[in-house]
Amino acid sequence: MVFGGGAFFLWGAFPAFFGLLAFADATEVVAQRILWTLVLVLLLLAGMGRLRDLRGIDRRTWLLATAASAAIALNWGVYVYGVNSGNVVECALGYFINPLVTVAFGVVIFRERLAPAQWVALGLGASAVVVLTVDYGRPPVIALTLAAAFAIYGVIKKVIRLDALRGIAAEGVVAAPFALAFILVLVCTGHSEFTSSVGHGALMISSGPATLLPLLLFAVAAQKVPLSTMGLLQYLTPGLQLLWGVAVMHEPMPAARWAGFALIWTALAIFTGHALSRARRTVPVDREILK
Repeated sequence: MVFGGGAFFLWGAFPAFFGLLAFADATEVVAQRILWTLVLVLLLLAGMGRLRDLRGIDRRTWLLATAASAAIALNWGVYVYGVNSGNVVECALGYFINPLVTVAFGVVIFRERLAPAQWVALGLGASAVVVLTVDYGRPPVIALTLAAAFAIYGVIKKVIRLDALRGIAAEGVVAAPFALAFILVLVCTGHSEFTSSVGHGALMISSGPATLLPLLLFAVAAQKVPLSTMGLLQYLTPGLQLLWGVAVMHEPMPAARWAGFALIWTALAIFTGHALSRARRTVPVDREILK
């Protein structure tokens, strides 16, 4: 619980951290984040004597890692842009919507069957998007992109045959050449914020451990904590982000926007309640099977 809560708390605090990187363009921040996360995870693998494990990855897994890397890079880029353009509340909305998008992907991709309560939750989620589109005067593109990109990343992580560290390393290895080339172009053309000052460089380097630490905490928690509990803990992240956007950044929250969020929260309450109920029904059956 401590590891899981720590992971979601750190993710919830990301608006505060990435707000410090507002001096740089979102693409440069993502490139630096990819590079320093990879450096750190490779050092960890080397220290554990597992660096050679990357050699055993087959072609299919490398292709999946490439797709995962593209999805998470898109998620990171849109998130940094959202935070630094004053759209923290919309970023929070994206992570509230994410569980519903994940369920929708389960239906479309894995042909999963939904219970009536889950269909009601999806319907409420779709209604919320309509309400928020009217409120914003445009579709909530940042929120929908964040939700879709992270849901795609989750689908890939579901089927890829790599543990947490090797998965992060493989995704970084695929993306690092592009990130490094982009950084070198910025440096050579004099547009790099990384080299503009020691403070800027240190903040960008710190994006590596800031990215890796919650991922590792989450990986440990996922092995020890029931999925139903993890599902509840995950709402800590967008809740903290929403609080930051409203209380600290003073982003506007008109009544229509609160109504849209209320629809999302109702959908999540129905969705979570159904998941908990199903988990309680499943546990006695599993125990009888074990006997």
